[in-house]
Amino acid sequence: MKVVRGNPTPEELAAALAVIRARATAAASVPAAPEMVDAWADKGRNVSPRTLPQLGPKAWRGTYWPR
Repeated sequence: MKVVRGNPTPEELAAALAVIRARATAAASVPAAPEMVDAWADKGRNVSPRTLPQLGPKAWRGTYWPR
């Protein structure tokens, strides 16, 4: 750490260093954000049970609709 301007006392310098160390420690202990999984790669999407389309004259309309 280098003081660019001013003439801090040893107590002020120690206080500033303590703040910098505390922030660095806090930043290191924050868990990383969970990785977002693309819907196409989600295994639960392929395994989940789905109901069969209703039979009838217009059943083709709901064939590809999400359930």
